[in-house]
Amino acid sequence: MTAKKGPPPIVYIAGALALSGLGYAAYNKLSSSSPPIVSSPNNPSSPTNPASQTPTVAFNVPTAVAAGTVVKIGGATSMVQFNKALKMGFEQKFPGVRAQTIASSSSKGLADLAAGTIDITGISRGLTAAEQAQGLVAVPIAQDKIAIVVGQDSALSGGLTSEQVTKIFTGELKNWSEVGGKAVPIRPILRPIVSGTHQSFQEIGLQNKGFGSGGNFKVLERDASTPLFQALGTDGISYATFAQAANQSTVRSIAIDGSSPDAANYPYKRTLAYAYKGQPNDAVKAFLGFATSSEGQQLVTQQSQSK
Repeated sequence: MTAKKGPPPIVYIAGALALSGLGYAAYNKLSSSSPPIVSSPNNPSSPTNPASQTPTVAFNVPTAVAAGTVVKIGGATSMVQFNKALKMGFEQKFPGVRAQTIASSSSKGLADLAAGTIDITGISRGLTAAEQAQGLVAVPIAQDKIAIVVGQDSALSGGLTSEQVTKIFTGELKNWSEVGGKAVPIRPILRPIVSGTHQSFQEIGLQNKGFGSGGNFKVLERDASTPLFQALGTDGISYATFAQAANQSTVRSIAIDGSSPDAANYPYKRTLAYAYKGQPNDAVKAFLGFATSSEGQQLVTQQSQSK
């Protein structure tokens, strides 16, 4: 009995290639339409690193922007200098457009963004899983360092180790004499919990340990660097974005583990980012295209270096 012949091998090969092509197309469609979820799955309120949160849209460098275009930008006080530089560059390059900027805090800016009252917000921490679930997406803009600051006439004359910093802000060390300073109580000054700098410092400076409370601890009512610097005196210590602290005549940024904030091996580093919601409109695309362009990044670099 003669065995029944099946289709030639080429038929099976063609079928396999067709199915493979369909699978690849489906994968591509899913990949291009689904926002990335880069978060802490066990804790939806835990911020992640903005540098790992890849934007779903490639922002092309704009060649023209319609006159009358307005983009509203809010968020972190740490982004103020970058906001100003990019606003000026954007408006000068495209006459007739306007970038409105206002500083509050990372959390307030993200709430405003979710509510639709602003178009873009600056953030100095990562997005939480809950925020990403609202359709918020982070676009890394700049690298920043968090300076540990004291007054120029501080009871501390030298630097600190990272271990000493942790113990000061968790309340374990209470007197400057314990870290080589004068016999004066330490007064840690904390930013409000809505501050992205506060949350970033807790993560990278305290390794997510809780801040101390009571005693000499002081918590600011609003997230602003000027009142923080004014409150330092001779016994205070706090944390601020280095770009804001560097040119202050009454404030000193101290070395940590022997490295000053302008050193490459300084330990307290973070990524600053802009965030947008959902499908970005033309104004958002234009501003973020400019901000991430070589021209925009040159303005960011100039601000980072003008310390």
